[in-house]
Amino acid sequence: MSAEIVMHDRHFEDLIAADAAVRKVHSGMLWVEGPVYFPLGDYFLWSDIPNNVIYQWYDGSGVRIWRHSADNANGHTRDRQGRLVTCEHLTRRVTRTGHDGSVAVLADTHDGKRLNSPNDVVVKSDDTIWFTDPPYGILSDYEGKTAPQEQNGCYVFRLDPDTGRLDVVANDFVKPNGLAFSPDETVLYISDTGQSHDPDGPHHIRAFDVEDGRRLENGRIFVTIDDGVSDGFRLDIHGNVWTSTAIGVQCYNPAGRLLGEIRLPEVVSNLTFGGPDNRSLLITATTSVYSVTALVSGAR
Repeated sequence: MSAEIVMHDRHFEDLIAADAAVRKVHSGMLWVEGPVYFPLGDYFLWSDIPNNVIYQWYDGSGVRIWRHSADNANGHTRDRQGRLVTCEHLTRRVTRTGHDGSVAVLADTHDGKRLNSPNDVVVKSDDTIWFTDPPYGILSDYEGKTAPQEQNGCYVFRLDPDTGRLDVVANDFVKPNGLAFSPDETVLYISDTGQSHDPDGPHHIRAFDVEDGRRLENGRIFVTIDDGVSDGFRLDIHGNVWTSTAIGVQCYNPAGRLLGEIRLPEVVSNLTFGGPDNRSLLITATTSVYSVTALVSGAR
């Protein structure tokens, strides 16, 4: 199966060309995740969780291993100072890599107990760090290390990096996973991938209103994913949600209408926008990473 752009709504034609070329950037990995773009340097990073490495890609210059022994890193983001923020399965912590390469631990416990295995992470414009904490990294040794769960649930957290205060902002998820803010940061989208270990489990993205920049209210189901789960996703400048699924990338408008798809031969785990104009869509999909140029920029 080759990549295919599928239009479900004419507005998708404004977001990506029907004949857009999808190219395979790199392959031969085990389970790729956590793509992030760095404008300073014009490069992407992503994780291969089971192989315990982080890769770096400069378009036109090839792919190289950026970090060995990456503590089974999963999701990444960039903070407002241009530093790498990482969710690590093996160490069950959230870290920040400074410009000098030094690694600082931002969070590894809550209420005196170890976190489950931080999964995905975003940084808000006020520098607070929001991340999900499902148990995937402690369920087996494949993406981390088998261990008992110490937390009473699988939470979504808000971290103030200045004070170190870590607050639970959502506690009613089975397996919280991907998350992203709307362009104006008034809505936070969070996926629940509970179906991964329970056929009757949730497989949807929920939307929450962000109150006072620190509380989530009015939680509701934004979209239910029929093909697999929404592992990770990002938004464009118009507020459309581009999400991973078992058949590729699906794009939904802010009202939850499916606009179109980028179908791929592998299960997609995550994606991000990048490049100088923020229109390069980098997609992590099981053993491979794909790239396609959109007609719309990602939300910064």
